[in-house]
Amino acid sequence: MTEFSMFPVVFYLMAAITVGSAFGVAFTNNIFYSAIALMFTLLGAAGLYVMLAADFVAVVQVFVYVGGILVLTLFAINLTSRIGDVSVSNRSLGRFPSFLVLGLIGYSMVRAIRTAAWNVVEVGDPVPTIEAIGDAFLTQYILPFELASLVLLAALVGAVVLSRKELKEVRG
Repeated sequence: MTEFSMFPVVFYLMAAITVGSAFGVAFTNNIFYSAIALMFTLLGAAGLYVMLAADFVAVVQVFVYVGGILVLTLFAINLTSRIGDVSVSNRSLGRFPSFLVLGLIGYSMVRAIRTAAWNVVEVGDPVPTIEAIGDAFLTQYILPFELASLVLLAALVGAVVLSRKELKEVRG
């Protein structure tokens, strides 16, 4: 008797959630609902990363994209007055070209998938990657890691200086 594996079922469920939510992002008229659908898209992608044993990438996906960028987007949507009052004059103007480009991209992707020579190998046990990444950041790649933190700090200080300048101009 063959064993039943839940892996394909969970994979296709996560893929359906991710793709379905992505369609929600693209085709929802309400910007708040579109942001919520984006959250489910990003969480679905993180779930797919977990299934691929890429635990570090999954955690970064949740922390950076869902926890940081999406929350910032939701705050911007909620704090912007009358964002729902914006009306697009001609919604159907770009639909045909976009569906044409979507069809061409979809056709080329399906063609590439069908003509590729897939190398099928036996899947081994998943191994955690966080320890190796942490060791690499603190030994081999310490200089680029610290330089990236200095660049981010400079960007943060620059954003504060620019926002203070605008605040002074508004008062004066």
